Amino acid sequence: MRRRTPALWRGAPRADLTPAARRVIRLNNGFQLLFNLLWWMPVFYAYQRDAGLSDGQIFGIQSIYYIAFCLFEIPTGLVADRIGARNCLWAGAVVMTAANLMPVFSPSYTGFLIHFLAIAAGRSLTSGAASACLYDGLRAEAADAHYLRAEGTARALGLAAKVVCWPLVGPLMVLAPQTPYVLSAASAAGSLGCALALPRLAPGGARGAARSPGRRAASPLRDTGAALRALRSSPWLALLMVQGVAVFTLSRICQVNLFQPMLLDHGIGESATGSVLAAMTVAEAVASARPQWLGSRLSPTAWVSFLSVALAATLAGTTAGGPWTVAALLCVFAAITGLCYPVQRKLINDAIPKGAPRATLLSVESIVDRGVCALAAVAAGAYLAAGRLDALLWQSAAVTCVLIPALHLALRRANRAARTRGAGTAPGAGPASGRAGALPVEEPVALPVDEGAAPRP
Repeated sequence: MRRRTPALWRGAPRADLTPAARRVIRLNNGFQLLFNLLWWMPVFYAYQRDAGLSDGQIFGIQSIYYIAFCLFEIPTGLVADRIGARNCLWAGAVVMTAANLMPVFSPSYTGFLIHFLAIAAGRSLTSGAASACLYDGLRAEAADAHYLRAEGTARALGLAAKVVCWPLVGPLMVLAPQTPYVLSAASAAGSLGCALALPRLAPGGARGAARSPGRRAASPLRDTGAALRALRSSPWLALLMVQGVAVFTLSRICQVNLFQPMLLDHGIGESATGSVLAAMTVAEAVASARPQWLGSRLSPTAWVSFLSVALAATLAGTTAGGPWTVAALLCVFAAITGLCYPVQRKLINDAIPKGAPRATLLSVESIVDRGVCALAAVAAGAYLAAGRLDALLWQSAAVTCVLIPALHLALRRANRAARTRGAGTAPGAGPASGRAGALPVEEPVALPVDEGAAPRP
């Protein structure tokens, strides 16, 4: 007998999707895949070295890139809330297309610096707007129940495309060294087509939502104030953002900063790095497409807390095994990340109050994540310079295992306080309640039930 689950987290049958909702999902899949398909990612370091840049210049550009990303987040979130998430997507796609062509026409320090600054601008334009556009587009078609699977499937398709395309970069560069950048620009141009084909929605809300004259004339400062008021009046939303920091920081530091040092430390040479990275990407893609595997024994926030601790424990476990064990644990780490991201993203979107500037709030979350990640990267560099990689992994696990349970208790207390005030609603009903302080009731609920069909856009 199929068990019954609450409507919010249960995957509605695909037959319930309207043609417009199906179109939103397909176009979101296409945009996410093409926009994030950076063919040059595996070779950009060697490409810059061949162009005459030193290691100091290359890593200096990367530092400027991360700082620029944080600085661009709030202004671009405000832009998305004022002009509409769809318009922000196509603006980001235009910027990304131009950014990918810059190294072709100017393979110099200045050219690469402009290239990464433009990428920071393009990605910040879409970081909150893409999720907001998908969420509002499905909600306008009464298809909220499909958001979690749609978000996970889009991420899985993007990861799968990287697995297929990245091995081709080497042979293509033999034909023309600039090929990865040209193909990346072509992919970004394709994402522009997807963005332009998305349905139009009223800026800052679902289709057809009425906007008062005062709201339409609101200034960026007023939008920023609205976002800060939403955070202040909704402890649930603020705590959920903090909860997601552990997932983003651990996954980013592992997959970008510590990935190769960990492999080299266990005797896995550069010739096998690509194979391990491909295996991790496959594991993350499969898990991202199947968040319903998590089941219904725990609530969504409990799953995020549990998976955050599991990520830290997996990283710590890599210190005790041999090369094959490390590779296997890194694949497990990637799979856990794939499961956790869609659930965390849905929790944040559901907790944003109705009428609040969604893209701005999502940009705030991104700033918090990347700010903590920047601090963690500095610490990781110091540990690596001192030859204390194992100590870094164990201490990271210990800190995570202490902070995450404490944060989860704070979430439960915030929920109990909300129910005491009479603000308790069904899980995830915060946006629909119209009250900035309305918090969802935390009960064990189920993630979407697998209907037996393979994940499709």
